Amino acid sequence: MSVLPYAVAAWLFGIGLYGIATSRNFIHLVGCLGVCQSATYVLLLGLGYRWGGIAPIFYDHPPGTPAVDPVMQALVLTDIVVGATLTALLLVLTIQAHKRGGSLDPEKLRPMRAGGTSGRGQGASRVSDREQSTS
Repeated sequence: MSVLPYAVAAWLFGIGLYGIATSRNFIHLVGCLGVCQSATYVLLLGLGYRWGGIAPIFYDHPPGTPAVDPVMQALVLTDIVVGATLTALLLVLTIQAHKRGGSLDPEKLRPMRAGGTSGRGQGASRVSDREQSTS
């Protein structure tokens, strides 16, 4: 059993966390989250790997032949699909934050949260102000 997959997974996860902690842009943040998730790919593949193992297709191999774990491979494929979906969702939310706030910097978007009202609440109050002024 080699320690290399675990070291690479820890290194990727650490680099991704550092990027998340120091990010000043939502798109960079989503990319760093993808790096953190790639650490899980390496870890799962490292857990399922066997030295001298073959592909898990047993129709032409005798019983007892070492093979890699197909469950880990399926988990990695599932993780990739979930990661792509999550990345797409986060990028759509980033686009919406840019449309509403005009910036991708999380620090510049903080006053929107501190005000206590969202963009819809402000629009609704403007409509009610117009209704009151016409009455």
